[in-house]
Amino acid sequence: MRPVTVSTEVPYAPAQVHEFLDVMAHHERFTDHYLSDWRYSGPRRGTGARATVTAALGGTRTDVGIEVIGSDPPHRIVEHNVSAGGRRQAHGIYTIAPLPDGGSRVSFTYAWLCAPLPERLLAPLVRATMRRANRTVMRRLAAELARHERAGATPPEPPP
Repeated sequence: MRPVTVSTEVPYAPAQVHEFLDVMAHHERFTDHYLSDWRYSGPRRGTGARATVTAALGGTRTDVGIEVIGSDPPHRIVEHNVSAGGRRQAHGIYTIAPLPDGGSRVSFTYAWLCAPLPERLLAPLVRATMRRANRTVMRRLAAELARHERAGATPPEPPP
């Protein structure tokens, strides 16, 4: 299946955005409209940070394992996702680019490595559902970054 990419622009430097996104627990704050029951393991940030979540999307619920497999500050974070008993695997890739007048463009690409047959058969619908959910993620990420920067400090996070 072809990947889905969504983006937003925020008034923060790439280093600030990466610093926020690098902490796995921060993702719960802007994805909890379809990802719930977050359980963390591994380091709290960077490569090796892991979470298991329950995804409710398109009328189905499934557990998803997420692990950060690459972090290249301040430009990129790559996550590996596994669900559907290993039949669905994907990479979630955050790309952070500086804007000419300051701020950053944050893009998120969801790229399937493999998917169950029904999802492949319904690829246009599946991709549209993911695009819609992740557009909401980008809007909520922008709002969470603003709250985080106003607070000036990282709120308490759940232990790994």
